[in-house]
Amino acid sequence: MEIVFNPGELELLASRFKILAEPARLQILATLCDRELTVQEICDCTGLHQGNVSKHLRLMKDTGVVACRREGIWRYYRAIDTELLTLCFYRQQLLERLKG
Repeated sequence: MEIVFNPGELELLASRFKILAEPARLQILATLCDRELTVQEICDCTGLHQGNVSKHLRLMKDTGVVACRREGIWRYYRAIDTELLTLCFYRQQLLERLKG
């Protein structure tokens, strides 16, 4: 199999894999996989600190992995790159099979 990427595609692909390279971002992404949450709710679910979560969400928003909407003083985040979530799910399934 031969895969050919143009420079723009390479940059986009690299930015998506960069998101997956940090365990905290994977944890946040998994938490958001089927729901919309505030930063505080993400902190409560993951045990991560607010400043850390906010930093990762900003990066994930800038790369198009999550989206944010504002309602009053609250910001609600949701995962929008569902293909990235699917990739994570299939990788997890493969790792489970390899362990067993």
